[in-house]
Amino acid sequence: MTRTLIAALALAALAAPALAAGDAAKGEADFKKCKACHAIVAADGTEIVKGGKTGPNLFGVVGRTVGGVPDFAYSESLKSVGAAGKVWDEAMLVAYLPDPSAWVKAETGDDAAKSKMSFKLSKGAEDMAAYLATLK
Repeated sequence: MTRTLIAALALAALAAPALAAGDAAKGEADFKKCKACHAIVAADGTEIVKGGKTGPNLFGVVGRTVGGVPDFAYSESLKSVGAAGKVWDEAMLVAYLPDPSAWVKAETGDDAAKSKMSFKLSKGAEDMAAYLATLK
């Protein structure tokens, strides 16, 4: 009985999806790299991080449909990813942040696809995703 339980728990642990193992505090500190283009404004209008408007508001991005901020001018390629039903989660952000256009190309299967986000977060994507996941 004990062996069966241990085997079942081990199998469940291996089958569970991997979560981004980021440090939200580090991501919050690194957000200074992002605020030139992005603000974080809560649904009630509270400004959490004052930032630019070149990029969409990142409050609630985890759990939001890709390209889902109303009236924001996303690339057609990114909007097509959202139209296919993709929703941002931590793992997707970790994949997106180092090279947004490469991610969009991979998601759409279109070599001409691109993201308007030209900044590449070369390290710390797990931390940034963990931080953004706290903003709900």
